[in-house]
Order: sequence, then structure tokens, then C-alpha cells
Amino acid sequence: MGKLKSYQEQIQEVVEKGINAAEEQQKKLASKPFDYAEKLETEAREYSVKNLRKAYNGYSENLFEQLRSLNTRFGSFASDLVAKLEKEAAETVAETADEVTSVAQSAKASATAKKPAARKTTARKSTASAKKSTASA
Repeated sequence: MGKLKSYQEQIQEVVEKGINAAEEQQKKLASKPFDYAEKLETEAREYSVKNLRKAYNGYSENLFEQLRSLNTRFGSFASDLVAKLEKEAAETVAETADEVTSVAQSAKASATAKKPAARKTTARKSTASAKKSTASA
């Protein structure tokens, strides 16, 4: 029985050491947020509300100035992009107009080349028929 009692005591000691180690680690971990909170509290006391307001307003103004600067740069970039797109669009329209003019001139030239012979013959026959009918009457 003495051996069993010895094992029981050894197991209890091992468990006790484990519990003590876990407790020590938990205290270390739990103390960190409190240490930071105490440090923050100490630093916050060093500032008056007026100083805090001035600092906040300064940071705010700086932030909005940076945003305005970013907006200006973005506007400049967008303006350049729009100008480039408009230029490309104008060039495309001019090229299309040139193509349409060229096609129209080709069509007009081929139509003009075919028309004269056919019309003159018809016009002479009509005039001759009109003269005969006027003379018969």
C-alpha cells in the first residue's frame, strides 16, 4: 500500500506543479492589457482636454488636406484621360468620314461612267416621236 500512496502523492505533486505553472502564465498574460491601460491612463493625464482637441483638429485638418490633394491629382489624371479619349474619338470619326467620302466618290464615278450613253439615246427617240406627232396634227 505504501507504494500506491507514493504514486498518488507524486501524481498530485505533478498536477500541482502544472496548476502553478498555468496560474503563473495566466497572470502574465492578464497583466499585459492592464499594464497598457495603466500606461495609457498615465499618458492621457499628461494631456489637457484643450491639447487633445488641438491635436485631434490638427490630425483632422491634415487628413482632409491630403484627401483634397488626392482628389486634385485624381482630377488631373481623369482630365488627361478624357482628353486622350476625345482625341482618339475625333481621329476615328475623321477616318470614318474620309472612308465614307471615298466610297461615295467611287460610287459617283462609276455611276457617272454608265449613265450618259443610255440617257442620250432615250432622249433623242422621245424628241423624234414628239416631232412626228406634231407634224401629223
